[in-house]
This record gives sequence, structure tokens and C-alpha cells, in this order.
Amino acid sequence: MKFTNGYWRIREEIEPAYAVEYYDSDIRGNELTVFAATKHMGDRGDTMNLPLLTVTFTSPMENVIKVKAVHLKGALYKGPHYEVNQKPGNFIHIEETKDQIIYRSGKTSAVIDKGANGWKVAFYDGERLLTESSYRNLAYMKNRETGKNYMTEQLLLDVGEYVYGLGERYTAFVKNGQQVESWNEDGGTASEQTYKNVPFYITNKGYGVFVANAGDVHFEIGSEKVERVQFSMQTETLEYYILNGSTPKETVQLYTELLGKPALPPAWSFGLWLTTSFTTSYDEKTVTGFIQGMADRDIPLHTFHFDCFWMKGYEWCNFQWDPDTFPDPAAMLKRYKDRGLHICVWINSYIGQKSCLFDEGMENGYFVKNMDGSVWQCDRWQAGMALVDFTNPEACKWYQDKLEALIDMGVDCFKTDFGERIPVTGVKYYDGSDTVKMHNYYTYLYNKTVFELLERKLGRDKAVLFARSTAAGGQKFPVHWGGDCTATYPSMAEDLRGGLSLALAGYGFWSHDIGGFEQTASADVYKRWCAFGLLSSHSRLHGSQSYRVPWLFDEEACDVLRKFVKLKCSLMPYLYNQAVKAHTEGIPMMRPMLLDFPEDLSAETVDKQYMLGDSLLVAPIFKKNGEVSYYLPKGTWTNYLTGEVREGEKWYTEKFDYFHLPLMVRENTVLTVGANDCRPDYDYTDGVTLKLFEIREGASFVTTVPDVDGKESMRITVRKESGVIHMKVKGGKKWSVEVVNDPDAKVSIAGEEVTA
Repeated sequence: MKFTNGYWRIREEIEPAYAVEYYDSDIRGNELTVFAATKHMGDRGDTMNLPLLTVTFTSPMENVIKVKAVHLKGALYKGPHYEVNQKPGNFIHIEETKDQIIYRSGKTSAVIDKGANGWKVAFYDGERLLTESSYRNLAYMKNRETGKNYMTEQLLLDVGEYVYGLGERYTAFVKNGQQVESWNEDGGTASEQTYKNVPFYITNKGYGVFVANAGDVHFEIGSEKVERVQFSMQTETLEYYILNGSTPKETVQLYTELLGKPALPPAWSFGLWLTTSFTTSYDEKTVTGFIQGMADRDIPLHTFHFDCFWMKGYEWCNFQWDPDTFPDPAAMLKRYKDRGLHICVWINSYIGQKSCLFDEGMENGYFVKNMDGSVWQCDRWQAGMALVDFTNPEACKWYQDKLEALIDMGVDCFKTDFGERIPVTGVKYYDGSDTVKMHNYYTYLYNKTVFELLERKLGRDKAVLFARSTAAGGQKFPVHWGGDCTATYPSMAEDLRGGLSLALAGYGFWSHDIGGFEQTASADVYKRWCAFGLLSSHSRLHGSQSYRVPWLFDEEACDVLRKFVKLKCSLMPYLYNQAVKAHTEGIPMMRPMLLDFPEDLSAETVDKQYMLGDSLLVAPIFKKNGEVSYYLPKGTWTNYLTGEVREGEKWYTEKFDYFHLPLMVRENTVLTVGANDCRPDYDYTDGVTLKLFEIREGASFVTTVPDVDGKESMRITVRKESGVIHMKVKGGKKWSVEVVNDPDAKVSIAGEEVTA
């Protein structure tokens, strides 16, 4: 939202009250409150008839500083409020001098200038300036025409500073110059709207800013004042956090400490998912035909998903199988489970008027209501649909009880679709929540309700969703997928941009519709998307009006899909170890290059490739001619599929057939490759091959292999000294060592030299 007309002038309808200078302060324990005058205090009379901004500094954990700026303290400031973690410790220090007040949390400080006409709050990492708020930045804005009031802040952008994140955004990966509204919408992947808004951005200077307002936050990223990131919202209270990990990766990790780390999805969920697609015609015969077709072609399949029409049309959601199409669902699911498949079914949080659950929900007050107490309804998705009110504990339990019957029948997980079309005017929630803030936050409660049921029924290590919408903190309830894309190369690339942006908000696990959702892909696009999809954390074939089984494209598509499914299964000892790291450390599995290579200027803007864990670089192919340009950071890299070696700090342009792409292994890597290429959940240490890639002199590191529950079951310690690779292996059943591209390498295992 813009308040200015150029740099100097204010828009005619806006009456600003800027923080102009320090007036007074109050220190109570670890809390600092500073009072900012909105006019220079020349004499006593200047204290009258003008706003005074109250700015409070606190720190919930080391190297995180919270800023709370208030105009009218007595104004309603209703929830929902994000669930933010606190960590005790002796890390806060407050120092006051004649000219400054310094609020320090660990190595991070906020320095408040006390000079006349000199309002300034500068944030530092040690002695290094991160950003600052100063002249005409922090303000309270009144709109004379609409009567709406806003709080706004503007933080400095340095020369060459890039801004990233703000949720799963499909626009340019670098957000400089963009206007971003943090407002969930069902807008597909080809617009500036998104299903997953997270008011957290990160910059290449290594710090991040989280705006702790669940409502309609507007960002101007160098798009109003080109030297500033502005954020504003209609409120009397503005809260934001400065998070300083010194590097982008450590700041993402710090953010997940603050908002929560992702749960660890079960190992089986990393396999191939196949769906019925959306509006296609299907019954048990059709589904069984798909499953058998995959088996006949030796394409491993691990999860089958039933989309919307497992229930009768007009009755979404009643959570009952359509008896005309599926007369004996329990027996059907048992047959599929006997084949080793896991089962997912589509749900949403809307209850259509024709649903058998509508009257029950209405009579018990389980739906969002109009102001007069009647049920809010609309016809946009399902005729007369109502919205489950997840602020009502009894409504949550009621909703969970309906899903529990499906779990008892054999359903393993739920696709929690929608959650974006949430009304804000003329409605009320059970707990009295602010309806604007609930628009985005609703999906957090929706996914939390379903995820907690799965944890309770199946165990904490067995719960997994397939969610479309989310809000800040929703990374705790994985997995999320990229929404409604089209079956084209540009859409494939925009999906990746969205996923990389979302990763910067700590979303450790992410997927997308292989082959595109809308339209039907050419065989060419489908085959390229199969490679990209199977080299993502989670992999699902899904479409809208057409099926996504490979033989409907061409026979080669079957070969390509088989190749990459088996490749992913064989890489599961490595991939699941990276999943455990995402869970314990908060670093996403799929992530932009800048997280791993913060000193590499070329990595700052790359958005068509990504790191898949610590050691694998993936560059999907987005061109019909098979050409791809990709960048390799410093070091030696080996293409895992071709064996070709490339030196880093260089761009490459190459062509690949459908069975290959740049899947580059970083130097100083022990890649753990499993003996099973047919399923994602197996004993990863039984027959594992330890593949050594370009171990450099002086290198020293540890690699681990988890079991399917995420617990460490094998530890490999490596160091290279005087030309010899020394290895110690602890745990594991059966393993072997392979030195890639260096048959003459000397390897010592537990002190005994062996032939590699």
C-alpha cells in the first residue's frame, strides 16, 4: 500500500504521523520501551495535540529482536496471533548513554538514536549494519477519505541487497521492485496471488524480517521508496521481528526456531503418488487398472490418492464414499493395502448444504456465522456450503471424528485442499477472532486440526498431509504442494520459483503436480516434469480433466518415469537423512542456491535450479530441445547420471535426453545409495553403497544414515590426510565403498588400507 506521491510528497488523502525524534524511555527487566514524538519537541507546548508512538523492544530468543509500535494502546487488538516460541537465557543486555540506547540480544542489537529531529533505530550484527528505520519511516497513517488508519514501517535496503521469500510466490524470485499483498487466494500458479502467504522475508545480507500480523499485510519492496522495504496494515499496533543468523541459511534456521520446525514425514510418503485426477471418471475398476498398469510396466507405486469425487457431487464434504461408485470401500482399500499401497483421500473444510453433515453442524454451532447468528453460506464451490469454525474446540473434535472413521477404514493421510476462500465481512467466529486476520490464519487451524488427528491415531512419526494453503507456522504440518499449475514449461518453472520462495519460510517438504494440473501436457513436457517431480522432496502425478498415467502420453514416458522413481528410491538413504535434517535443523530439503552458497554472487539470483539437500544440485529442463543452462558454484561437481565432471564457478549450457539432466554431486560428499530401488521405506543400511565424490586433501566430515523412523542407524566419519581417505563406519548391516572417478584412490577403513 502506497502513502506517498513520489519521495517528498504525501498523497492528498493521507495524514501522516511519522516518528520524528526520541522523547523518553522506560526499561523494565529485559524490556525497553521508547516513546517517539511525531514532532520536534521545541518547548512544552509541542507535547499537545499530536500522536505519540510507543515502541517496545523485546527478545524471545537470542539474535531475535521484536519491535512493537503502538499508536492507541487501548484499541482492540484481537487475535488470532501467530504461535511464537520463547527461549530462556541470559542473552539480553540494555545500555544507555547520553546519545543512544542499545538493546542487544546475543550478537544482534537495536541502536536507538536520542538526538533531536533524529529518530533512528539501526539494527546491527556485531558492528555490521543490517538495516535501519529513520527519517519518515515508522508512521501512523490516517486516510481522510476512507476513515481507515494504518501503521507502517520502512526498513533500509543496502546497495546490492536482494529480498526473497514472502511465501510461495510465483513472480520473480528476487522480490525487489514488487508489491506484495499477504492475502491467501485460490489464484493458480500463473498470477501474483498465492495460496501460501507468509509475511517473512530474508535478504542476501543474512537477516530476515517477520511481520507478526496474520491479516492483510502489504509490502512495497523497493517499489515505493526504492531504498526501502515498506510493510503496512490497517491497525493501531504493528509488530515485527528482526532475525539475524548472519547468513541466509542460519536465519531460516532461526525462523523455524521461532515459528516451529516441520514434522518428519514418514518414509513411505517420499515414494510415487498417483491420483484419480479431479473431474475424470473413475471407479474401482479404473483405479485398479491404473495400479495394475504401473505394476505391469515395472513402475514402483507407493501411494494412491482419491480426489474429490470419491464423495458424491454437491455433498462435499460428507466424508462418505459414493455408494454408487464404491459400494464396498473398506474391502477395496484392503485390497490396495494388501498390494503395499498407502491411501490418501481429498477433503476440504467446506460442508455443502446437501451433505448429511450440514444439519448436524448447523444445529451444534460448528460453522462460521453471520452477525445475526445464522450460518454463513455461499454457492461458489459447493451449493450452500458452510465453513467449519476451527476456533470452536467442539467443531474441531466433530470434524476429527468424521475423519477418524476413514483412518479406521484404512486411509493413511488427507489432501487438505482449499482453505483460501474465507469471508471477512459480516461474519463472526466462535472465539471472537478478528475476521481479517482469520482469512489467512484459518488454514493454519484447518491443517493443524487434521494433522493432530493423524498424529494421535497413527503416531507422531506417521502423520502427513498434502496441503495447498498455509500461513506462517504451517511448515509444522507437512507436506505442501504448489497448487493449480498448467501443463507447460513456463508453469513448471513458475512452480519451482514458488517452491524456492516458500522454502525460505522453513517449509522443509514441498511438491507439485507432475505433468501440470490444468490442460494435458505434451509427452515432451510430461517426461521432463517426471524428472523434476521425482527429484523433489515429494512426488505426485495429478491432473484436472485428464489422467496422468504415463502410457497415455507415450511408451517412452513409462521408461522415463520408471527410471526416476527407481533413482529416487535408491537415493532414499541420502534423501531421508536430509529429511531428518529439515525436521531437526529447520533447513528445507529443496532450497535455493543462495542458502548454501551465500558468498557466491552468481548464486543470489539463480531460480531455475536448486539444492536437494546438502550435496545434490538439480537443474530441471524447461525447453523442448532439451537444452539447459545451469550454474555450478566453486568446487568440483560430478553428474550422478552421466559421470561427467565439471569445475565450478562457471555456467554450463548442455543438452540432455529424457533420461538425464544435471544432477550434480558436490565434492567432499559420501553419497549413501541404497540397495532397494522399488520402495522408499526399507532398511537403508542393508547393502548401502558409500559413494565417495572428490574427497579433497584436508577434508573432514561426518555422514549419517537414518532408519525409517528417522533415528541414526549408521555413522560414517571421513577425513583425507596425506592422500589417504580415512573412514570409520559405525552401525549398518552390510555396506560397500566406491570411489567415483578415481580408481587409484587410497582408502583406509578403521586403519586398514583397502582397494577402492
